[in-house]
Amino acid sequence: MPLICGQNINFCYDEKPVLNDLSFTVEEGQVVAVIGPNGSGKTTLLKIINGILFPDTGRMLIDGKETNQWRRREIAKTVAIVPQETPSIFSFYAEEIVLMGRFPHLSNFTFENMQDYRIVREAMEKTDTLALASRRFDELSTGERQRVLIARALAQEPKILLLDESTVFLDLKHQVQFLSLLRQLNKEQNLTVIFVTHDINLASQHADRIILLYCGKNYAIGNPAEVITAVNIKEVYDVDVLVDRNPQTGLPRMTLLT
Repeated sequence: MPLICGQNINFCYDEKPVLNDLSFTVEEGQVVAVIGPNGSGKTTLLKIINGILFPDTGRMLIDGKETNQWRRREIAKTVAIVPQETPSIFSFYAEEIVLMGRFPHLSNFTFENMQDYRIVREAMEKTDTLALASRRFDELSTGERQRVLIARALAQEPKILLLDESTVFLDLKHQVQFLSLLRQLNKEQNLTVIFVTHDINLASQHADRIILLYCGKNYAIGNPAEVITAVNIKEVYDVDVLVDRNPQTGLPRMTLLT
């Protein structure tokens, strides 16, 4: 049984269709990229997987159970999401933001213990945010805030990690570190990762499978070589590209033609 299964999902905002008869599966331990033009339903799909939104029709299942049957605390133990937006209005310290990731694991009327703080420290070490622990979240740069939110997601100890354009504000050093960390967690902890990105080459080089959305529909799904083709990119993005092979990895590499 797939870990994640979407069956004929339809979803609208104020009667405007966003997802249209979308079906897909994700196996445990896979790294999956979701790509597509603006407005194709990428962020909405992540919110439906996370149980923030529910399909108008169709079913979204995790571990064989529909997300509308999960309690919020239970789904938060399984799924963590790093959103695209990084609001700077919070006056919490960075460490407090990361500590919020432990809330699903706490019983009512109990406080964090030494194990929770150990997990938080490890998450901040992995994301190079430990030096930011005593700084206020609203005083951090956009990239620093994003790394803190990634640390918060890791502190949840999820089985599934959802990332919505989470590398877009990171500098090159932290992009490389984060992508290496994802692969490490994927291999060592069998972490399932679904990430939304506009960077097609990043998707090609770091995903086991790619979902290409177009107008709310699943235009293509498969391994990078099956999805990243000049024909598919032309049809979906209306641009001409050259697709060749990365000389180091052998994976598809896209170059815009001018």
